[in-house]
Amino acid sequence: MNAVPTVDPVMEAIGRAVAEGHSGDAGSARRALLALWERTGVTGDPLHRCTLAHHLADLYADPAQALTWDVRALDAADALTDRRAGDHLAGLRVAGFYPSLHLNLADAYRRLGSFEAAAAHLDAARAHAPALPEGPYGDLVRTALDEVADAVARRITTRRATAPGPVS
Repeated sequence: MNAVPTVDPVMEAIGRAVAEGHSGDAGSARRALLALWERTGVTGDPLHRCTLAHHLADLYADPAQALTWDVRALDAADALTDRRAGDHLAGLRVAGFYPSLHLNLADAYRRLGSFEAAAAHLDAARAHAPALPEGPYGDLVRTALDEVADAVARRITTRRATAPGPVS
């Protein structure tokens, strides 16, 4: 018998902050997520760390600042288990995180002009892409992979129009 997942107040707070950021208040969302990060700490729950870092990266227009959070998100994912992910949402698997996490790293490295590092993360993202679900989310990530790959091939460092987060 599957247990009903319990409400996770940290994940709910992250969701509220992300929604605030999507409504246009990136500064307030960033402050809220940073406060949660401080409470969670670098050794806290990997699901919380991964989710916080992933969303914090999107709130920085500066690719070097985004890269810092993207690295933290990947590091946290490496410590995350399917059991912990599934405790949050039934059927959620860590493998499904990696395409997006590597995509974000590739995009940050590309924007910094580090095209070899960007290409390596694109390769990793594509290797993990079979774990993407069918549907809008998977399509979004696959499209972004193609966009970043094109920008890397053309040595373009400007922000993608479809990239999440604030415009510098």
